[in-house]
Amino acid sequence: MSQPRTLSRRLFAAVGAAAALMGLASCGGGDEKKAAGATPSELTFSILSAEGQASSGPLWQPLLDDMSKAIGVPVKPFFAGNYNVLIEAMRFNQTQVGWLSAKPLLEAVDRSNAEVIARIVDPEGRDSYTSTLIVRKGSGITLDDVLACGKRYSFGIGDAQSTSGTLAPLTFLFNPRGIVPAQCFSTVRSANHQANAFAVATGVVDVATSNSVNTIFMRRENPRLADQIEEIWQSPPIPESGIAIREDLDPALKEKIRSFFLTYGQGDGPEAERQRQVLAGLNYSMFRAADDSYLDPVREMVADQKLGEARAKNDQAGVAAAERELAALRAKREVQP
Repeated sequence: MSQPRTLSRRLFAAVGAAAALMGLASCGGGDEKKAAGATPSELTFSILSAEGQASSGPLWQPLLDDMSKAIGVPVKPFFAGNYNVLIEAMRFNQTQVGWLSAKPLLEAVDRSNAEVIARIVDPEGRDSYTSTLIVRKGSGITLDDVLACGKRYSFGIGDAQSTSGTLAPLTFLFNPRGIVPAQCFSTVRSANHQANAFAVATGVVDVATSNSVNTIFMRRENPRLADQIEEIWQSPPIPESGIAIREDLDPALKEKIRSFFLTYGQGDGPEAERQRQVLAGLNYSMFRAADDSYLDPVREMVADQKLGEARAKNDQAGVAAAERELAALRAKREVQP
């Protein structure tokens, strides 16, 4: 891809992100209505959705309606298909609560005044998932073929902030082998999981990143598309997505929100069963209590990526800083139960 075209796409993405935030602010999400520590007249809940509100809205709206009733404050959704839009929306207090995957959640904690209150648990009781590499079924492309490079194949990678679409495959697959995707593949395009899966199934790209959650939703929503795809690599487990809230929300309201998520779909009776059906639509079974320490495996992946980049640039100070961060995180992991 030529440089002018790449720059124009980045500019378009930046303008789109800014427009999304401006539109959110114009809908009444401004700071004047949600001053720090005060009980707001409404809350805005951010949701990452590659397919937009039309697809994800019906799945999330029942939960948000239940949340509104439980906490006594109206909750409206904000859907975006871009991780940075959601991170910046929380940073500027345009959203106060949100569902984010692990890497954007870490970014929100580090730079958007966010606090983790819960992590997702799937119907099988797992609070982790895996990154995958997918090819079109019957293509004959193997993992060894991919790792041989030679610019034989086109490649679909995820958003730069995507845990499973970018960070995990770099950390666990490409970096340890000294492979730089831009030098390995004939072309590299960045897109969300759904777009990459469609591109692989239709032969637009040869290989792409995906994840185990996307595979489940594809099999449920578009089984014919799912049948056109096969996995050739799977990462070690990575932390599932979680729920974040702004730290400066009214403490009493924060506790109501925390209690809502940690008790949702639990217990007996028709109401609990109805809530479990809502969770099943999202492919969840419950929300488990968590703080940002559950993101430490992602911090390790980020530090590993920084180390590789610093070594490639012969940046000795950067190498030393990344090595210190990795050592601290690994020492912390070794003493945790």
